[in-house]
Amino acid sequence: MRFVAMTLVSWLAAVAVCFVLIRLVPGDPVEVFADHMSLRLSPELVAAYRAQWGLDQSLLTQFWYWLQGFVTLDWGLSFATGAPVFGELIDRLGWSLAIGVGGMSLALLVGAGLGFLAAAKAGGLADQLSRVMAIGGQALPAFAVGLIALWLLAAQLQWIAPFGGGTVERLILPVGLVAFFSIGSISRLVRAGFAETVSAPHFKTALSKGLPYRTALWKHGRRRASIALLAGLAPDIAWIVGGTAVAEIIFGVPGLSERVIDAVVARDYPVLQTYVALVALWIIVGLRICAALRAWLEPRPPALGLRP
Repeated sequence: MRFVAMTLVSWLAAVAVCFVLIRLVPGDPVEVFADHMSLRLSPELVAAYRAQWGLDQSLLTQFWYWLQGFVTLDWGLSFATGAPVFGELIDRLGWSLAIGVGGMSLALLVGAGLGFLAAAKAGGLADQLSRVMAIGGQALPAFAVGLIALWLLAAQLQWIAPFGGGTVERLILPVGLVAFFSIGSISRLVRAGFAETVSAPHFKTALSKGLPYRTALWKHGRRRASIALLAGLAPDIAWIVGGTAVAEIIFGVPGLSERVIDAVVARDYPVLQTYVALVALWIIVGLRICAALRAWLEPRPPALGLRP
């Protein structure tokens, strides 16, 4: 119950702040819409549009009605297209989830394995590779890596058809791009967790009993490695959102990012508010789950108070 309450409070605070910030962006939605449609609206018609879109109400009233609609899946109508926002975003959400969740799953799988191999042989090939990938993930721009991968794998080698192929072919490069920038950091976190186990007495005892080094490391170090990974996973949970957006734009995937960019240009508040709410929900729930798993793996006894 406490988990749900804290998640809900954090989410409400995030979406409320973003709700206000979106409306502080210069540009009136009605004027932007009129310019885009090459219309000359009279003051009366501008007031009618503002009333129809609920922009004549107070911010508190607008937020309350939007919140009610979001919870009941009535996400309003787009200012730009007039279509229901729920239908527009749900049609694209599947692509974004496939890229984001797929990229994160691949990064966790490869990063954990690479981190274990790096810890099993310090200074070895796996250790050097994980270090290079961690540095590359911090230093290289995502769009440049994506364009190089597109040029090499699609244009030169012609292994895949990212634009005209099937669903799997269209997702290979975006998922790989998202995973690439998280594998290095995940592997170093996992390596650090396993490395702490090497100096532990129970690990040395396991070796003295004849247990192979890698077997002892995995058996006694995976818990510590999991705790280290969960503690440092927050940046990667946030990166998935930005990485997915970059991947969708580079590889032409019809996900949420293209629609959100159009919404920013058009000051399409219903689309922007819903997108921000979904992203905030993803990040906050992800962080709360990581914190809960870490507390479960490393329970701490309650502090003992002093009796008077």
